[in-house]
Amino acid sequence: MIFALKALLAGLIIAFSSWLAGQNPRMAGYIIALPIASLIAIAFVYFEHSSVEKTILYAKSILVAIPVSYLFFLPFFLAKQFNMNFWLIYGSGIILLTLGFFIHKYFANFLS
Repeated sequence: MIFALKALLAGLIIAFSSWLAGQNPRMAGYIIALPIASLIAIAFVYFEHSSVEKTILYAKSILVAIPVSYLFFLPFFLAKQFNMNFWLIYGSGIILLTLGFFIHKYFANFLS
């Protein structure tokens, strides 16, 4: 039941942001960039596990992951210079995000 509520809340935030992107893309981008998901997820982790240590480690992992996750957006900034179509941009972003996973994995070892 709790899982379903968490999934519904996260889905509503994403659905609202994607709807808003049609009306005001800049505002939608700002909303989705806010740490709303992190705020909710960190509270859920503590609520589920009642462990300050796990919650702190989780939050530190998010902090390391945020700049690494920006790799996904790099192809969007380079799209016009390289005349890229959407799927090439998106696929390149996913490839860079995969690389980012390994960067995060390396730096996450220093968190505890």
